[in-house]
Amino acid sequence: MSNPYLPRWEYIPDGEPRVFGDRIYIYGSHDIAGSGSFCDIVHKVWSAPVDNPNQWVCHGDIFRVAATRDHEPDTDWTNENSRLFAPDVVEKDGKYYLYCYIDNEKGCVAVSDRPEGPFKLVSQYKYTIPDEVCNNGLFIDPSVFVDDDGKVYIYCGFLKSYMAELNPDNMYEIKEDTLIEHFIPPCDPAVLRPEDGFDDESKTFFEAASMRKVGDTYYMIYSPKYCPNLAYATSDSPTGPFKFRGFIINSGIDYPGGNNHGSIANINGQWYIFYHRMTNGTIMSRRGCVEKIEILPDGTIPEVEATSLGFEDSLNPYQITDADIACVLTGDAFISERNVFDRFIRNITTDTIIGYRYFDFGEDFDSKTMQFAAKVRGMGTNCRMNIFIDGVDSRDKLKTCKTVGKKIGSIEIGHDDEVITTVVEAVTGRHAVYFTVETDYGDGWMADYFKGRSLFELESFVFMK
Repeated sequence: MSNPYLPRWEYIPDGEPRVFGDRIYIYGSHDIAGSGSFCDIVHKVWSAPVDNPNQWVCHGDIFRVAATRDHEPDTDWTNENSRLFAPDVVEKDGKYYLYCYIDNEKGCVAVSDRPEGPFKLVSQYKYTIPDEVCNNGLFIDPSVFVDDDGKVYIYCGFLKSYMAELNPDNMYEIKEDTLIEHFIPPCDPAVLRPEDGFDDESKTFFEAASMRKVGDTYYMIYSPKYCPNLAYATSDSPTGPFKFRGFIINSGIDYPGGNNHGSIANINGQWYIFYHRMTNGTIMSRRGCVEKIEILPDGTIPEVEATSLGFEDSLNPYQITDADIACVLTGDAFISERNVFDRFIRNITTDTIIGYRYFDFGEDFDSKTMQFAAKVRGMGTNCRMNIFIDGVDSRDKLKTCKTVGKKIGSIEIGHDDEVITTVVEAVTGRHAVYFTVETDYGDGWMADYFKGRSLFELESFVFMK
């Protein structure tokens, strides 16, 4: 399954991946396509076998803060205006605990006998710390960690990071005298810790805390000040101090930016970073994506690029590719959902570059050419879409590509909804594919007239030997 790794109509951002038994579960927020606000009144969960993370199954709504068509709310202090933001789930003594961040309401803990729920309310958080700490009881973006010695910790925060120890007997009570503030320095230059690697604001804490343990090392994954990034810091203790180690992925390079939230998981021996990307011309319609990562012997995680791959090693160019899996999208173009069945790229202009990483075109074959077909919707202006591999026509047009690409062909796009077929140069091996757009209006006033104008919409494409 390519990115996004869930069905294309599903919007699960803020993904917390958890492996329980022989399945990988994804717990996150639930966005609505085209919504003017973040998240929904429900949490949903999906799962897949660890030995085939392409076979995702939806387990439906697992918790709700307002009535749905089938259920009453699971909370009695919320209403239809409440929203469930980024959650977490951990296992303790055979029970699965869901930690809920409810926007502008006190957060809570729910429990289930199964990782897929449904979850039943246990309690709101109980604490004696000052109410303004942990954002007046919201415990924003809670991450919960059960250590090998049975101690349980909660990490959270927005602009400022907080952590504390939970009572393992009930899993919702903050233990006395365990609060630690600023385990990652906040967006405040006065609190930077250069000795721990936090020597500039881009590494400081914004939101999205997520704790993991790899071997004897504790990894805090979080969204730093410039929040399309996901950063990580490490410690030899769950309470720190944490040392900044680097960035894992930036979902806003050569792509519409917004926040980011995710974490790492080892699935059948391979490490992955889960994150999300924006759609529908808004920062509030986010879809979950995943990339393979490597954790080196020294504990570092080399930064990875955003791709269209998901759990795949390569995409197949000879199968129809839906345009909405693009991982490069510049010039104000964006992915849009027409309905639950149809998605496309809209607002394509002469400034747009559309990219897909990576296709495997296979080994040598006898022909010097192959066919390319694209399904488009014309917008009234003739134009041309150029097809490149490995880059575009200049090094300075893409931040994520340092090479000049090779143009293998182009298609002429007219006024209508149409499928256009052309002959392009044959390609072998593994390559990124990029599309650029141009008109025949040169550099004069006509070019200025059409600059920024939406020229067509791209729905899908395929290469054919």
